[in-house]
Amino acid sequence: MHIKQLIIQGFKSYKDQTSIEPFSKGHNVIVGRNGSGKSNFFWAIRFVLSDAYSNMTREERQALLHEGTGPATISAYVEVIFDNADARFPTGKDEVVLRRTIGLKKDEYSLDRKTVTKTDVMNLLESAGFSRSNPYYIVPQGRIMALTNAKDGERLQVLKEVAGTRVYENRRQESLKIMDETESKRAKITELLEYIEQRLAELEEEKAELKEFQDLDREKRCLEYAVFHKEQIEVSASLELLEETRRLEVDVTTQRQQAFAVREKAILEVETEIRTIQQKLETLKRSRVEADEDRQEHMKALAGLEMIVKDLEELAVQNNENKKKLLKDLEDVDKLIKAKETELESILPPYVESVEAERDLKERKLSIETSRQALLDKQGRSKQYRNQNERDTYLKSEIKSLRGTIAKSNEQSTTLTADITDLNGRLMETRTDITGLVEKMDERKQLLESVGGEIESLRAEKTKLDEKRKELWREEQRATTALETAKDEKSKMDRIVMSGMDRNTSSGLQAIKKIATRQRMAGVYGPLYELFEVDERYKTAVEVVGAASLFHVVVDTDETATQLLSALNRDRLGRVTFMPLNRLKPKTEVPAATNDTVPMISKLQYDPLYHKAFLQVFGKAVICPNLAIAAQYARQDGLTAVTYEGDRADRKGSLTGGYHDTRKSKLEAIKSLKQWDARVSTESETLERLKAQILIVEQEHSGIRDRLSNFEARRDTIVNGKEPLMLEKRSKVKEEKEIEDLIKKKEASLMSISSSLKTLETQVEALEYELKTPLQKTLTSDEAANLDELTSELESVNVSLTETSVRRMQLERRKNMLTSELDANLNKRREKIVQRIEAGTSSDASDPNSQSEASQGTNASLQKYDARKTELKVVEKKLANVSRKIQDLDTQIEDLNEELTEENNKLEKTRVDQHEDHKSLEKQQRSLEKYHQKKSLLVKRKEECARNIRDLGVLPEEALRDDISQGKSSQQLLTALHKVNEKLKKYGHVNKKAFEQYNNFTKQRDGLNQRKDELDTSAKAIEDLIKVLDQRKDEAIERTFKQVATNFSEVWRKLVPNGRGKLNMLSRMGKNASQDMEVNEDDAQDASGIDRYSGVGISVSFASHAGSQSLSLDTEDQENGPDFGLKQMAQLSGGQKSLVALALIFAIQKCDPAPFYLFDEIDAALDAQYRTAVARMVHELSSSAQFITTTFRPELLVNADKFYGVTFTNKVSRIQCITREDATQFVEQEQPQ
Repeated sequence: MHIKQLIIQGFKSYKDQTSIEPFSKGHNVIVGRNGSGKSNFFWAIRFVLSDAYSNMTREERQALLHEGTGPATISAYVEVIFDNADARFPTGKDEVVLRRTIGLKKDEYSLDRKTVTKTDVMNLLESAGFSRSNPYYIVPQGRIMALTNAKDGERLQVLKEVAGTRVYENRRQESLKIMDETESKRAKITELLEYIEQRLAELEEEKAELKEFQDLDREKRCLEYAVFHKEQIEVSASLELLEETRRLEVDVTTQRQQAFAVREKAILEVETEIRTIQQKLETLKRSRVEADEDRQEHMKALAGLEMIVKDLEELAVQNNENKKKLLKDLEDVDKLIKAKETELESILPPYVESVEAERDLKERKLSIETSRQALLDKQGRSKQYRNQNERDTYLKSEIKSLRGTIAKSNEQSTTLTADITDLNGRLMETRTDITGLVEKMDERKQLLESVGGEIESLRAEKTKLDEKRKELWREEQRATTALETAKDEKSKMDRIVMSGMDRNTSSGLQAIKKIATRQRMAGVYGPLYELFEVDERYKTAVEVVGAASLFHVVVDTDETATQLLSALNRDRLGRVTFMPLNRLKPKTEVPAATNDTVPMISKLQYDPLYHKAFLQVFGKAVICPNLAIAAQYARQDGLTAVTYEGDRADRKGSLTGGYHDTRKSKLEAIKSLKQWDARVSTESETLERLKAQILIVEQEHSGIRDRLSNFEARRDTIVNGKEPLMLEKRSKVKEEKEIEDLIKKKEASLMSISSSLKTLETQVEALEYELKTPLQKTLTSDEAANLDELTSELESVNVSLTETSVRRMQLERRKNMLTSELDANLNKRREKIVQRIEAGTSSDASDPNSQSEASQGTNASLQKYDARKTELKVVEKKLANVSRKIQDLDTQIEDLNEELTEENNKLEKTRVDQHEDHKSLEKQQRSLEKYHQKKSLLVKRKEECARNIRDLGVLPEEALRDDISQGKSSQQLLTALHKVNEKLKKYGHVNKKAFEQYNNFTKQRDGLNQRKDELDTSAKAIEDLIKVLDQRKDEAIERTFKQVATNFSEVWRKLVPNGRGKLNMLSRMGKNASQDMEVNEDDAQDASGIDRYSGVGISVSFASHAGSQSLSLDTEDQENGPDFGLKQMAQLSGGQKSLVALALIFAIQKCDPAPFYLFDEIDAALDAQYRTAVARMVHELSSSAQFITTTFRPELLVNADKFYGVTFTNKVSRIQCITREDATQFVEQEQPQ
């Protein structure tokens, strides 16, 4: 076995997890600088394997944890993995993993990943060869120095530890402690024996007096028994007589109770019928009120519709009259328009002729004036110019100016012609737009009529849905009322059921339902009373047997019950008893039916899933015809027997019965609760269905309302779109007129420009002609004649032009008047009349702005009138139906009132009879109470007699003889008893336990004597044990000393080949005791044991001289004795002392070999030659054991098998496997210069 691997994390300087490469099973060497963590490596192994780290404080634990930068280390562990191929650990595995984990608050071991105690670990290590008495398989720094500086006495203590004397010393201390305790007990026993002997002498005197007292006491007990027994017989006879009387009254009471129960049930039925009638009556009254409200509403609607229809009829008549008037006005306007147009047509031809004649005359006049002016200008130029050149120059400039004017006029003419063409195009477009607007207005009119029809249709449909929704609302109100009534009745029944239990159970059951619903627990089946049905005949019996068990909650498993209980406890919601089906194991079998009994469970109808629960409660219950038979079966078969009326006989003998008020029956209330629960469910479904229907109708109504709103918005849009169309049309007509006027103006301007062009061209021709003629002082004769002719013609043209202009102006004035009257008055008036005829008229025909767009048009008015007329008929029909419905409701209400009166009378009569029977039952109940009181007193007296007899204890035989009480009355027995009591008063001071105390003290004395003998024997055995322990301890130390001394000599010879080493046992007498051990062992045993030794001395010699010198020394030793040449420890140098200490350690290890050894810098203080010898010895021993050493010297590296280097960076140590060369190089670098 050897250490295979070591894993460290968080321990001292090893912060991170450090997994060291597997060790060699031979010699392993670890090198590293001082402070790098080599020693911490050895401390880690000691932390796991030794008990050096035990009972540590918090500060000591903290010191083992890594302290550096970064997060604080809260725990650390060291794991040692052993190779267990040789099975030294008795685990049966080839590898053993031992880990110790430590934190500020924990310290635990684990073996093969399983937690174990420290004791288990130490025992395991002991079994593998790790002896607690020999801790030298781990040699840390300082251990060698401590042995080097140890005194002789300290080395003796080391030898004692190696010899294992601590075990003997511990056992010797325990034995001495037991000896002290035994001596103390012996002293107490002696003291107690003296007291007992004294007490026994006193009790001998009290025994005679006690004998006389016991005789009188025996007589007293006999008399008391006779008195009590006689009274018991008398009470039993009285009980039998009372029971016989009670049995005779039971039959009569049973008959009355049955009649009372039947009548009570009848009352309940009548009350239920009355409530039903009242509910129906309330429903009918509510329906009557609703119908009356509908009738009032229909009457109001009818009145309103009649007024609307009347107004529409009057409006239609008024519209007809207005329409006739408008037609007459239209005819008159048409006549006026036609007359004006005819007149205008007659005026236009002469007006056009006049305008053309006037234009021709103006052109003629302008031509004449131009020619005449040219002649005049020519005539005056002879005076104006000196020569012809000047004249020609002027004429040319004039011609040029005129030609420029002509060019400009032509441009103006071209522009005007283009403008006229454009205006004609615009005129055509405007006329097309006017035609389109007229078509749009016609389409708008048709669309308005179509949308109006749709609106009326939707309004009718909306009215139907309003009626349907109103009816559904009423049905919903009735269903809501019915549901509320059902809930109230259910709540009432629930309160009645809950009143049969305590408040905690009631709160618990209500909470269970909420918890199960909230958490969706499928395994909660409910209280027992909800899970079965039973016939009316057996309800009372079942209720009596079930009692509080009816409120137990049945669940599937105990886990479900635990969850519910936790919720109840958490929220403090009450207490409930659960019946988990998986835990119920009823041992009872259902009793067989007989002629006199009926198994109760056979009369219950329930789901087989709950069979265990019902078997648990009703499995041993039977129903019997009367209480006598019930009591018989209860006694014989151990059953719970109950009668149909609820009288009960238990198997323990108790009888329970009396009047059972069926009005407070839990099962009846539970049945009603179930019925009302079903009613609530039905009404809830009906209400949900009505709500769904209302939702559908609401959706349809909303859809129609939206469609109606859309159509009304569309109608409003169409109506509002009329005015813009009219305005646009007027604008287009106005634009047409403006374009026509502008064309006329442009054409007149064009004509004027054409005339000016002709005049200009004539002027140019005249000037060009004059330019060709010479300059003359006077005109020629022809020119003079032409001038006169032109002057005469100009006057004639002026006269004609004046006449033509006057005529044209007259015609134009009349034309303008006719045109203005047609356009500004007659045509507009006709247009408005036509619009009013087309659209219909309002109440104020004279005011066109008072027309209602919502009812515009004759057709729309007719449609509205028809719709209102149809609506009026519908309302009249509804009013008739509502009236008939009111009559039917009044008839039904009257019938129900009569039926209610009959039922109330019947109920009153039944209650009177029931009241009489109730008085009788109360009287019988009082009699029953008296019976129970009397019976209770008698039973109490009987029980008291029995208790008194029991209190007498074991009676003497004479007490049971009949001759004591035979022939004696109770008074005589009491007199005799009084006399005996008087005699007993004289013995009031007697010790009644003298015999018992005497016997007890005698037994105690015998026992104490026996215990004293045992303690004497035990003390003798302990003394012998102490002697044996002392002897074994002496033998162990002497045996160990001999082994260590022999091993030390051998080891020393190996370390110092020519030297000698010797261990000496020093006695307290100041002499060498080693020779006494060898010569006279018997004398040593007779001495005071190991305490006669004071220490262990060491003597050694070093052969540091030449061979001849060694030989002479040996000769001197032979001549002067065996100790000649040996030096004591005080005479040695430091290095020699270290070598002696190492030799002692190797000698100790040979006495108790370990599977591996840990040496921490054992060669630090050795000389080079001795380091080589130590390295040679380690190499030799590594063949049979594993060595792990640290060193700064090269000698241990020579023959080592594996090498490891320790580094220290950022306060964290790391260890890794290195080569021999790296290790050697590091050691050489660390050698002191």
